[in-house]
Amino acid sequence: MSADARSSAGRPRGIRGRLLRAGLLVLSALSAAHAAPYVPSSDSQVLAELPAGARHGTDATRDLARSRLDIALPMAQFYISRARATGDLRFLGYAEAILTPWLERTPVSVPVLVLHATVLQSRHAFTPALGELDRALKINPQNAQAWLTRATVLRVLGRYDEATDSCGHLTPAADPAITSLCLQGIRGLTGHLRDAYGAIEALPQQALPPEVRAWRYSELGEMAGRLGDDAAAEHWLREGLQGAPDDFYLRAACADVLLRQGRPADTLELLKGYESMEPMLLRIAIAHRLRGDGSGAQARALLASAFEVEEKRGDAVHRREQARYYLDVDPHPAAALVAAQENWQVQREPEDILILLRAAQASHDPQAALPARQFLRERKTEDARLLLAASGS
Repeated sequence: MSADARSSAGRPRGIRGRLLRAGLLVLSALSAAHAAPYVPSSDSQVLAELPAGARHGTDATRDLARSRLDIALPMAQFYISRARATGDLRFLGYAEAILTPWLERTPVSVPVLVLHATVLQSRHAFTPALGELDRALKINPQNAQAWLTRATVLRVLGRYDEATDSCGHLTPAADPAITSLCLQGIRGLTGHLRDAYGAIEALPQQALPPEVRAWRYSELGEMAGRLGDDAAAEHWLREGLQGAPDDFYLRAACADVLLRQGRPADTLELLKGYESMEPMLLRIAIAHRLRGDGSGAQARALLASAFEVEEKRGDAVHRREQARYYLDVDPHPAAALVAAQENWQVQREPEDILILLRAAQASHDPQAALPARQFLRERKTEDARLLLAASGS
């Protein structure tokens, strides 16, 4: 299949699982339907057909979704969850199609606004996402789901004070574990890494809902990696995958830990069956390069074509992966730096800092790393990988 065909078919992107997970954690518990539930006439009646990517329901189902919010919301939520599990943006389009008629109604439903914000932020449209969340909170200032999603978006943007404030608004309505994960996740990025790690580790994971449990494991895995303990990071991420084997983010994060440890064979085993996802293809290509076996040619070709299409379209969603490709697969330091700088204009997570530092070092352009180094100083971010990269840039 050509690059253009793959793009038009809904080519997977580097969707952050934490963002989508936050968009799903408490919606079911907090949103009430605005109409009586729809009850099928018999057990054999099909409400929706939900295959993996090809179709998204019959005409009758879509008609129901346009007229029944109690059908539209869970359908949109399902599609968002599939996007998180597969990395396939077609599901986000399906969710948006379900939500659009409800966005055009007056007054607009708060859960609709929050789910739409989740779709927007997963496409890295962070400013519009925050706008939808502000609209939702103006209608209902006590909506915990809106506050949680807002906190998560602000965290990705590196606006930690605002994110902490949003976490604080969760206390009256959300599960205490969700509030704790929200707050401790940000504390771990602002000079309190070891304390935050201990607080999250102490949460009684057996009592947590599955989505919250996966979030806990991903936070612990990330924090252990930032502490320089890759053995613990691998432990937590594999534990998470035991309970959520389809979690796209957990699997990619675990692959990164294995690659840091110089374990390409284990990386390829972990990613077997995920070759259709470009972020996974990137890690597969890196693993093959580490092995020096020449078997990553197809992955390299597919990635190169995909990045070329993105360049033509001016699409910045995948810039972090592109920068990493030009550092670790097909070395072109200057191209890596351009991609890393463009990515830095969009998001400011530790991985975004790391890729900018690495690209600046590879390009022998220490000035290019100044924004990342200043960000590290101001936020007091602790990260063994970042400190090493910053000292060399």
